[in-house]
Amino acid sequence: MGSASPRVLVVDDDPVILKLLQVNFEMEGFDVLTATDGVDGLRAARQERPDVIVSDVMMPGMNGFELVAALGADDRTDTIPVMLLSARAQTTDIAAGFDAGALDYVTKPFEPLELVERVHELLRSK
Repeated sequence: MGSASPRVLVVDDDPVILKLLQVNFEMEGFDVLTATDGVDGLRAARQERPDVIVSDVMMPGMNGFELVAALGADDRTDTIPVMLLSARAQTTDIAAGFDAGALDYVTKPFEPLELVERVHELLRSK
């Protein structure tokens, strides 16, 4: 099968959420890459060119909004769809995510399988 599996990069500084997402994506047939902050996420995106990225917003160093903006400013990564994941559910936060360039925004707590389905939708709309 190999490269036929979609590759998702999950970026979150919470190891519990990172593992939860990794397990759920793997069960759905994804190849999963992980990063624990925005700087690592940006590096991984540039090196690995995943099909889609799911990133937390609140992270040390480079937050999710900054990560989305950096991905969009780089011609190696500007076509990768990004979903933001955050405990910040204010409409202003959600708007900031879309303004930064995210294509979807999911608030925590989330239903893992619903999140995976929304990632499939992002990949279909690519």
